[in-house]
Amino acid sequence: MADYPTRQWDQMADIEIAPGIVIDDGDVEERFVRASGPGGQNVNKVESAVQLRFDLVRTAALDAEAKGRFARLAGQRLGQDGTVLIIAQKFRSQDRNRADAFARLAEMIAAARVAPRRRIKTRPTLASKKRRIEAKVRRSGVKRMRSTRGDD
Repeated sequence: MADYPTRQWDQMADIEIAPGIVIDDGDVEERFVRASGPGGQNVNKVESAVQLRFDLVRTAALDAEAKGRFARLAGQRLGQDGTVLIIAQKFRSQDRNRADAFARLAEMIAAARVAPRRRIKTRPTLASKKRRIEAKVRRSGVKRMRSTRGDD
């Protein structure tokens, strides 16, 4: 038996990813597969990698706007059925890979819940316009001086 603490995610009714972020246990499905990462011969016989599927369509933890942001963050990890696949195989231990997968899910959910700030249009100042024009004049003068115009 392992002497390190284990987390029993699948025994909870709701999973608290982070403070204020609680997802329903039915929105998450985890599967254990053989990893291709570190572990030597252990890799060939122990299913230590975790495939975590998060059902983005069904979850009530995110509103519609946050789901859209989450879908953009997920990128290619988002399947056509609306589930996000997170594969964790960094560690030799199944528990550490499971914790890593949930931590990555929590990061994505936290990032999706934050609405981007709206950009406010600004105009360049008169001084910056003058500096730009002066730099262009200076640069054209240098190029003019480099050109060969006379008969040698």
